[in-house]
Amino acid sequence: MTHGLSNEHFWPDDALDVPGLRAAGVPRLPFREFLLKVHSRCNLACDHCYVYQGADQSWRDQPRAMAWPTAERACRRIADHAAAHRLPSVRVLLHGGEPLLAGVEFLGRLVRRLRELLPHHTRLDILAQTNGTLVDEAVLRLCHDHGILLGVSMDGDPAVHDRHRARADGGGSHRAVADALTLLGRPEHRPLWAGVLCTVDVTADPAATYRHLMSFAPPAIDLLLPLGHWGSPPPGRTADPRHVPYARWLTTVFDLWYGAPEQTVRLPFFESVLDLLLGGTSRVESVGGGPSRLVVVETDGRLTQSDLLKTAYAGAPDTGCDVFRHGLDELLDHPGIVARQLGRDALAAECRACPVEAVCGGGLYPHRYRPGAGFRNPSVYSPDLKVFIRHVADVVRADLARLSGAGTVR
Repeated sequence: MTHGLSNEHFWPDDALDVPGLRAAGVPRLPFREFLLKVHSRCNLACDHCYVYQGADQSWRDQPRAMAWPTAERACRRIADHAAAHRLPSVRVLLHGGEPLLAGVEFLGRLVRRLRELLPHHTRLDILAQTNGTLVDEAVLRLCHDHGILLGVSMDGDPAVHDRHRARADGGGSHRAVADALTLLGRPEHRPLWAGVLCTVDVTADPAATYRHLMSFAPPAIDLLLPLGHWGSPPPGRTADPRHVPYARWLTTVFDLWYGAPEQTVRLPFFESVLDLLLGGTSRVESVGGGPSRLVVVETDGRLTQSDLLKTAYAGAPDTGCDVFRHGLDELLDHPGIVARQLGRDALAAECRACPVEAVCGGGLYPHRYRPGAGFRNPSVYSPDLKVFIRHVADVVRADLARLSGAGTVR
């Protein structure tokens, strides 16, 4: 597809020479993460949702729920892929919409079938990402019985959360989500709790947001920058590179977390920045530039790239493949899939010349989109990421200097 542009302009769809890359020895990396859209609708009307508020409105044409023949076929495709590549583990994400709308019976049946079909050498890690409003004892029994972890979305205190995550009638959802987090915090259920996902509201008090989330004692807090790009910038992000509201927000929370007497909660975004600064790797896709190993199965069985691409333009995640007619290996040479496995070679020249490139890695791929050019651009959050990464580096450097001065580091 050219999106009305000449071939040399839109990257990677019309500009990436996949056969040339393969001939040069660039490997095909099998998928390890599979996002199953078990239900395409939601019981909330979140104002920052990339599915319903994004440029791609294909959810309107999707079946509400994944039919069992589609689920069965998806399970077989995943199992075949794991067997063909002898994968030691796969991660399956139950997603939506709101995945719990699919019902505990369907979800239990799906997970049982996955375990039956996967080769004995492949471990299954499975997580449901939910808005939390439907978490009850029946859902928790499902999770205990089938080894499903739950990630729950909460954006802050009641005023902040309900401003963004309202019900269709305008009512707030914070109370129901707080009840779910309290339930998950019980000793018998805590092993099921993967953590809290928080979409950053740059207008909210960062310290108050962090302390409110911490009041539930979650095992982890995943901070998500609002989805946006150069054609549709996120809230508060201006063209002025000196204006870095997200860096200030993240820095405040980082200092509270890093400076705490005891680390009781994981923040994967912060931990990944620290690891990368010290020569390690990232565990999140928003920094580090590691290869994407994700494929999405929509409720009708279509196989797509990351659904975060729905913020860019209509059809951005499409591959033209589905679970009924195509094996997963057939996607591995799709330009969009290949581009997200190229690491540094997929970055814009400005990124490759940036002093924090090894840590930033270009930022989250959808944040790089520029209408008329594609995805080979710096992140729309580039100024914020530079300032934040340099702040963390300064903190680490000061700590190492203190340790060295005390004779701890030789």
